[in-house]
Amino acid sequence: MQPETDLSVTHGHPSLYNDDLAPLPHRKRSWGAFEIFNVWSNDIQSLFGYTLAATLFVTSGLNGWWVFAAIILAGLIVMGLVNLTGSPSVKYGIPYPVMARAAMGVRGANFPALVRGIVAIFWYGVQTYFASTAVAMLLYAIFGGEGTGTFLGLTAIDWIAYLFVSAFQVALFLRGIEWITKFLNWAGPLVYVVMIALALYIWAVAGNGLSTELGTIFAGTGGGVLAFLGVVGTMIAYFAAVVINYGDFSRFVRTEREMKLGNFLGLPVSLALFSFLAMWITAGTAALFGTTLTNPAEIVGQVDSVILTLIAALTFFGATVGINLVANFIPPAYDLANLAPARISARTGGFITAGVAFFIGAFWVVFISQIGIAAFVDTLGAVLAPLYGILVADYYIVQRRRLSLPDLYSVAPDGAYHYDGGWNRRALFAFGIAAIFSIATVWVPAFGALGGFSWIIGALIGGAIHVALMRRGAPSREAAPAE
Repeated sequence: MQPETDLSVTHGHPSLYNDDLAPLPHRKRSWGAFEIFNVWSNDIQSLFGYTLAATLFVTSGLNGWWVFAAIILAGLIVMGLVNLTGSPSVKYGIPYPVMARAAMGVRGANFPALVRGIVAIFWYGVQTYFASTAVAMLLYAIFGGEGTGTFLGLTAIDWIAYLFVSAFQVALFLRGIEWITKFLNWAGPLVYVVMIALALYIWAVAGNGLSTELGTIFAGTGGGVLAFLGVVGTMIAYFAAVVINYGDFSRFVRTEREMKLGNFLGLPVSLALFSFLAMWITAGTAALFGTTLTNPAEIVGQVDSVILTLIAALTFFGATVGINLVANFIPPAYDLANLAPARISARTGGFITAGVAFFIGAFWVVFISQIGIAAFVDTLGAVLAPLYGILVADYYIVQRRRLSLPDLYSVAPDGAYHYDGGWNRRALFAFGIAAIFSIATVWVPAFGALGGFSWIIGALIGGAIHVALMRRGAPSREAAPAE
């Protein structure tokens, strides 16, 4: 059983406290291992997630077994990372932006919250567009025609699909976390049912041709250690955005044991199953169509069946909306609320997120996707790496797993997390040094070989410098008393 911790904070300063940011008591939590499993399942099962897994098997040059090993290892590493960020939120019931106050200061926490919010809002708009392509695929199958771009590169059907997905996601968010949980619990298992059925169908139709293509995948001998590490790094980078704010979800879990079980089933186990199915289906496409297809939409497009298109469209729609809610909608809603709790609730933050992201998705085809936006997003992701290291190192080493909840919501000068006017300059300095390295991996070719591991290295550097500075010039106060 989870030891009952006193989570009572009856009030806080209006600039730091509202009902959405307040600690969530254990009695109000309803999530268990199954809900956490479905958080990760939906994160994995997006259109991009399928294409990524399939592509790694086809292009890495590694034997298929080594690709599996790399994917499972990445799942174990991510599981360890989120266990670290999830534990304090299970214990204290606080979301990520409040957790960040312990390390960065009650005012300084606005910085990591804002950076994470910007990354999430951008991807929310992009994923909304991609989810709408699944709906458009269904509408085209029913009404016929492909059409040409009529406004911002989108046809009338494309716009209908985009508006529907945008409205659907907001409506689901407004129904609250219980409805979101129900949607995730439905979408996650359904995707696996559909993928298993598709894999069995391909097995039956492709016959011996499937065995031949699978043999090709498992016959790879190239790549070596660097290719193996590249696959691991790529998969870790895929989850990087969720890792830092995982507390936004773990605060709803009843016990830490259930959280860890859900993380185990949802990461290394679910990731291995999904990757296997993606590999199986991809090999089947080579056997059936004579070419390797890694994009689910292209696979469906090769089969002239309205029923299959209907099933695929609903599956892709559910999976992509699922990851959007998990990774890109709820986090910025909390992050924006943290900027001005007296004026912005999580509900209001959700409206702001949806409004800004709507234009990002609408301009994706004709503008944003054409200007090399990847470097911009990679840069923001590189900024998150040192923040993760600082937050985790501060909680486990500096604070010794003990937080003073009242001080997380207080602007009093003698508060435990007031530091220098609400900002912890040591943490900011540690971030600055580590961020130089992380950002250099995006823009300096000499660091390009580090690949996805730049995120982990940036986190380690940020955490190490933060601990050294806090110990060298620690405030006179003792660590916060246990709650």
